[in-house]
Amino acid sequence: MNSADFTALLPFWDKLDSDEKQGIIDNTTLTEYSAGDQIHRGSNDCIGILLVRKGRLRTSMLSEDGREITLFHMEEGDFCVLSASCILNAVTFDVFIDAEKDASVYQISTPFFQQLTAENIYVENFMYKVALNRFSDVMWVMEQVLFMTMDKRLAMFLLNEQDENGQIKMTHEQIARNLGSAREVISRMLKYFVQEGLVSLSRGSITITSEEALSNLAD
Repeated sequence: MNSADFTALLPFWDKLDSDEKQGIIDNTTLTEYSAGDQIHRGSNDCIGILLVRKGRLRTSMLSEDGREITLFHMEEGDFCVLSASCILNAVTFDVFIDAEKDASVYQISTPFFQQLTAENIYVENFMYKVALNRFSDVMWVMEQVLFMTMDKRLAMFLLNEQDENGQIKMTHEQIARNLGSAREVISRMLKYFVQEGLVSLSRGSITITSEEALSNLAD
């Protein structure tokens, strides 16, 4: 592990003493994940603090009937403290984390980080700030689910996920998992979007054909 690359991503690094700096280096590992790998499997899997070096991770919840919904994504430089939910007593729900793209992730051990937050107020404040920001992301998702129609949610999702060519390289099943819906619902809605001239469909891919009209629907 290149410690210089790692420490450059820690906003609180300058607030650590020499022993704490050495401790965090000694208690951090770098793990490579392939797209689709599961990283965290709920509250019983307290694997430590995650820091994304590269790639993209997806955090989701699972309903009792087996439906998934994406809570937020993490990319380069993003932290996740929900993977160490045993440190945060207020976290009483299960989250699941998987690699959406090939990813390289730093993992800080739970026992060490728990001790560090107890002894260093700057680290503790940072951890709760990250947790608060993530809960804001979760509340935004809940607001969408409760108060927005599916066509608007789908339009927003497609606009956010498109690449530079206006393509979304995802299956209907993957989109349904992200939105906490059923594949059949997404397929019907996309068929409607095609009829309205908003998108075109091909195997494993969706292309936005009228970004302006799709944006109007999302507003």
